[in-house]
Amino acid sequence: MLNFIYYPVSFILWCWHWVFGKVFGESSGFAWALAVIFLVFTLRAILFKPFVGQVRSMRKMQEFAPEMQKLKKKYPNDRQRQAQEMQKLQSEHGVNPLGGCLPMLVQIPVFIGLFHVLRSFKPGWGEVYFFDKQGVDSFVNAKLFGTNLSTFITMPSDQLAQYGTERLNVILLSVPLMIVASIATHFTARHSVARQNASALDNPQTAIMNKLTLWIFPLGVLAGGFFFPVAILLYWLSNNAWTLGQQHFVYKRIDAEEEEKKATVVETRQALAPKPGAKPVNPKKPAPGAKPANGAKRMPTAGPSGAPKASSTEAATNGNSNTEIPGLTPGRSTSKKPGSKKRR
Repeated sequence: MLNFIYYPVSFILWCWHWVFGKVFGESSGFAWALAVIFLVFTLRAILFKPFVGQVRSMRKMQEFAPEMQKLKKKYPNDRQRQAQEMQKLQSEHGVNPLGGCLPMLVQIPVFIGLFHVLRSFKPGWGEVYFFDKQGVDSFVNAKLFGTNLSTFITMPSDQLAQYGTERLNVILLSVPLMIVASIATHFTARHSVARQNASALDNPQTAIMNKLTLWIFPLGVLAGGFFFPVAILLYWLSNNAWTLGQQHFVYKRIDAEEEEKKATVVETRQALAPKPGAKPVNPKKPAPGAKPANGAKRMPTAGPSGAPKASSTEAATNGNSNTEIPGLTPGRSTSKKPGSKKRR
C-alpha cells in the first residue's frame, strides 16, 4: 500500500550501506548504523531549502502578529470574515502557513517507511524491497556493541534469541540513546522558542504548543525508546542533532542578513541627512523683476496699503471709474477737496 514510501527509503539505505560496507564490511554494525544516520542526513539536506522558507515565514508571521490580533478583535463573531481577512493579510506579506509544515510532513512518512523496512529485516526472510536475501541476512547478523539494530528493550525473549542478542546488551545501548535523543529534542525546541517574540509568547495557543514541544515531546521520545528498535533510536538522535545544528546555522545567517539591511538603512539616512554645522539648503526665491518661467503666472505686487497692486492691463480694462485715490470719498469729484467751503 505504501510502497511509494518503502522503496525510496530502502533505496537510500541500500546506497549508504553499500558505501560504508566497503569500509567496515557488509555485516558490520557500524556500516548499518552509519547508513541509517546518513539516510537522515540525505533527507534533511533535501529539505534544507524548505526549512529556510519555514523560518522566514515564521519570522514574518511574528512581525504582523499584532495586526492579526486586531482582526480577531474586529471580527470576533464572524469567523468566515476573520479567516478571509487573515488570508488577505498573509498574502500581502507573502506568507504561506502551509509552507512551514512541509519539512515535518515529509519526515513523518520517512519515519514510517524506515520503521517498516527495518521491521521487515527478520531471520529467514528473503528479499525486502531493494535488499536481496544477502542484504537482509547482513542486517540480521550485524551487531553494534553486541546488539542487533532491529531489537528493542521490550522485545519478547524468544525473538531476542532469534537475533542472538541478550536483553542486557539492548538496555545498555538503548537507554543512553533514549536519554541523549530526549535531551536533543528538548534543546531543539528550546532553541526555537527562544526565537519567538513577546506577542507570540503571549498567545495562549503558542504557549500550549511551547509546553508540548519543550516537555511532552522529549518525554515521548524517552518513553518510546522502550518500544522502538535501536535503528529507530539512531534515526531519532541523528535527526534531532541535525535539526539543532541546522537551526543554529540558519538563524545566525538570517540574523546577519537583517543586521545588514538595518545597517544599509542607517547609512542611507546618514548620507541624505545634512552634515553637522551645515545650514539647510532652502530653495532660491526669484529675484525682484525677474521674468517668470514659461507657463507661470506673475504674482501681483503689494501696494502701499498692503493690497495687491493691479497690473497696467487690468487698470486699462477697468478704467478710471474703479480707481480710488486715497483720501477721497467714492463718488465725489477730484476737483474739490472734501470739507472745503467757498469764501466770500
